Amino acid sequence: MSNEAREEQNPRRFQGPGGTPGGTGTFFGGLALAIVGGYLIMNQVKVTGGIGYWGWWGDNTFGLTLIPLIIGIVLLFFNSKSIAGWILAGGGLLIIFAGIIASLRIYFERTSLFNTILMFTLFAAGLGLMARSLKSKA
Repeated sequence: MSNEAREEQNPRRFQGPGGTPGGTGTFFGGLALAIVGGYLIMNQVKVTGGIGYWGWWGDNTFGLTLIPLIIGIVLLFFNSKSIAGWILAGGGLLIIFAGIIASLRIYFERTSLFNTILMFTLFAAGLGLMARSLKSKA
């Protein structure tokens, strides 16, 4: 009986990552390396608040971004099917979220060259092993 005939009889047979034969151990080994490398990289990154979006039009302009949100909420309480209310409320939330993200400052903390190379090598090796495990071995 050929392999194709066996696969047709038992369609639920586990093929491996990405439907390819084998590679499960390689995939999970790569996943572990990528997780450890990613953790070490993110552990060196510090995020702080700074002057950004809210200072574009003067001091304390955050209140201006609340106006569309408040008007949208009022319209939605009056009529929950109001398209303008949904657009204003959604747009107001989007403006506030974008302002918060824009005001963040992201820094890579000081570390040794060895640690930096180790972190990025672990991460890149893990991604490479996961990609290799998805490739067909034919």
